[in-house]
Amino acid sequence: MNNEQQIVTPPPSGLHYAWIVLAMGTMVVFGALGLARFGYSVVLPSMQEGLKLSNTQAGMLATANLIGYLALSAIGGALAAQYGPRVVIALGLAVIGVSMLLTGPTNTFISAAVCRALTGIGSGASNVAAMGLMTAWFAVKRRGFATGIAVAGSSIALIFVGPLVPRVISTYGANGWRVCWYIFGTLSLILAGSGLLILRNNPSEVGLAPLGANSEEHEINTKKENPQWSKVYASAPVWHLGMVYVAFGFSYIIYMTFFVKRLIAGGGYTPEAAGGLFMIMGWFSLLCGLIWGSISDVIGRKWALVIVYLIQAMAFSLFALWASPVGFTISAILFGLTAWSIPAIMAATCGDVLGAKLAPAALGFITLFFGIGQALGPSVAGAMADATGSFYSAFLLAGGVALLGALGALTLRQASTASAST
Repeated sequence: MNNEQQIVTPPPSGLHYAWIVLAMGTMVVFGALGLARFGYSVVLPSMQEGLKLSNTQAGMLATANLIGYLALSAIGGALAAQYGPRVVIALGLAVIGVSMLLTGPTNTFISAAVCRALTGIGSGASNVAAMGLMTAWFAVKRRGFATGIAVAGSSIALIFVGPLVPRVISTYGANGWRVCWYIFGTLSLILAGSGLLILRNNPSEVGLAPLGANSEEHEINTKKENPQWSKVYASAPVWHLGMVYVAFGFSYIIYMTFFVKRLIAGGGYTPEAAGGLFMIMGWFSLLCGLIWGSISDVIGRKWALVIVYLIQAMAFSLFALWASPVGFTISAILFGLTAWSIPAIMAATCGDVLGAKLAPAALGFITLFFGIGQALGPSVAGAMADATGSFYSAFLLAGGVALLGALGALTLRQASTASAST
């Protein structure tokens, strides 16, 4: 190839544009998941009181958000594979921003549910496309590393909203939760514009190869061909991954949705103290995706998934069984150390199994399964809490489902990174 030397050589500054894409991708995750989904956990107690919602209704609001995410996750990945992730990410973040601005003035459960569903739609489009984009910009041997950094956007959000939300609510009183949604929405719109300006669909658009790629990988990534969808939707390994992913969606969303609620209602925490522990969890989770994504590059995706699921099963169970500051803190640290590692490993695995071109579609497809688990979790947990008067059984259920996830991961075949270049 006459232009191969130009393509493989980094720009004069020495900074490969992949790092810029990764930084922006991390901020996309910050908005698409951190603000749009996990911000709800900290806002929930005040919002629940302001709208006079039961625990079941609070869970249903989270479910509405996750149904929206579910609706767009599969199609969002396919759209990203067909038209490019950049536009899909920008549009998704714009939908998130507008819908959160509309959540602020809502006064009824129905209108809040509609807004949360729209937020989920934007999240499904932007997050899946952003994670899939990492597999295009980084070579096979660095995918776990790259997706691990990208998922840290959620950790940054926990660190950001943990102390911010109680402060805003303290300042603005009964309307504080509304102001929080205005802040979240504005930030998401800023990220939408930034993503459109900064992101690029693949390295060839700026005359580069994927970071760390050899000439063979680069040639495959730049080859023009129509996506072969049957490789995604008829792939037994992809279906197996999806079934394992259900367990994470169902279990972790129970923990994240009702984390602050459990601390305030059943643990004797003040909103500020609960927000502080939420922030601590965020700090511990900051490098979890990078650590476990890199570990999966070394020991394999399968064994990394098994270990992470077991740690999370312990964290969720401790949150139910050890109802004291020590128990809650250990639980938060354990979860933080593994929090976003499963999505990072799943994104890398999709690239291993099907290659960079089909990775967004594959990730979108398995996120459909993940989304089903997420959609069910909060409603089931909220109903259990209303029926029993506590979240004890709900968090035990989350621990049991995470254990099932470990067993499911144990039956996975070790993905061959060679398949990514075929």
